[in-house]
Amino acid sequence: MNPDKKHPTGSPPLGGILDRYLMQEFLKIFGISLLGVTILYLIVDFFDRIDNFLRSDASFSILIQYFLYKLPLLASRTFGFAALFAALFSLGMLSRNHEITAMRSSGISLRRLSLPLFLLSLGICVSTFFWNEALVPIFTRKAETIYKTEVKKKQPQSVIGTRDIWLRGEASFIRVDHFDAKRNLLEGVSIYLVGRDFTLRGVIEAPWARWNGTGWETRSGTEWLFLPDGEMTWRPARSPLPLEQTPEDFSVLAQEPEELSFFDLRKKIADLKPKGIDTTEYEVDLQLKLSLPWISPLMVLLAVPFALRHGPGGGLALSFGLTLLIGLGYWFFLAFSRSLGHSEALSPWVAAWLPNLTLALVAIFFSLSEE
Repeated sequence: MNPDKKHPTGSPPLGGILDRYLMQEFLKIFGISLLGVTILYLIVDFFDRIDNFLRSDASFSILIQYFLYKLPLLASRTFGFAALFAALFSLGMLSRNHEITAMRSSGISLRRLSLPLFLLSLGICVSTFFWNEALVPIFTRKAETIYKTEVKKKQPQSVIGTRDIWLRGEASFIRVDHFDAKRNLLEGVSIYLVGRDFTLRGVIEAPWARWNGTGWETRSGTEWLFLPDGEMTWRPARSPLPLEQTPEDFSVLAQEPEELSFFDLRKKIADLKPKGIDTTEYEVDLQLKLSLPWISPLMVLLAVPFALRHGPGGGLALSFGLTLLIGLGYWFFLAFSRSLGHSEALSPWVAAWLPNLTLALVAIFFSLSEE
C-alpha cells in the first residue's frame, strides 16, 4: 500500500514521502542560509570592532581565535533568520513550480502542509536551547577574555574565586558582591586593610560605591579599626574609598549574560538577591534564554502563509526581502521590550515573551486568513 495514499479526509499520514520531501527542501535551504547569515554577521561584527583591532596591534592569529570562539554565539543569533528564510524560499519555489497548487488541489490543507516544517522547527528550537547551554557560554567567555586582555589590553588583577569579585590591592584585599557596568556602581564592597606582615589592620564596609570620574564615592560606609591593644573602634568611612581600580578594571571581570548558561544565571540571581542587589536585568535575560529558542517555530509559522500568499511569484528576492523585514522588525521589537524590562517598566516575564506572543498572534492571523 502506498504510504502517501490520500486519506478520506484528504491528509496523507505523517512521515510519508511528501513530508520527507518538504523537510529535505527546508533543511537544504536552512543550512545554506545559516552559513550565509552567520558569515554576514561575522563581517558586521568585524567592522564594528575594527578600530579597536587596529589600535591594539593584535596579531592575526589572535583575531582568528577571537572570531572562531565567537562563532557559536553568532550562529545562535541567526537560527531564527535561517528558519524564516528557509521556509519562505523552499515553499516559494514549490509554489512557483505549482507543486503547492497540486498538493492543495488534492485536498491537503495549509495546516497539514506546514506540519512537517513546524515539527522540524520545534526540533531546531530544542537544539538551539542546548546549543546555547553547552557551547555558547564556554566559547563566549574565551572570546571575551581574548578581546579584553589581548585587544583592550586590560589584565585582571589577582582574581580569587568566581561567585564574588576578589582583588589584591595596595596593602589590601577587596571583595565586591556585584559590579554594575552600566551605572559604574559597586555593590557590597568590603576592603580588608593589611600590614606588611599581612596582619589585619581594619575593614571598610560600604553597601555601595559609585565612580565619580576620579574615585569611588560612598555616603554610608563604615571603617572598623583594630588597635594594637586588641580593642576595636569604628568611624564613618572616608569618601572616596581607597581603591585604585577604575571601572575599566572591574569591567574585565564582569560577565555578560551570553557567558552564563541558564542554570548559571539562575544561580547568580539566587546569590545576589539575599544581598539586596537588584537582579531585574538578570531576570529579564534569564527569561530571554527560554524565549529566544522559540523564534524558529514562530518564524516558520509566520512564513508559511506569507510564502503561499504570494503564489508562483515568490522567489529569492522576495524571500530575502521578507526575511529582512520580519527579522529586523522582530529584533527591534525585542530590543525595545528588553530595555523596558531592564528599566522595570515591564516585568521580566512580559519583557522577554511579549515579542514572541506578538509574532505568534500575527502568524495565527495570517494562517487563518490564508486558510
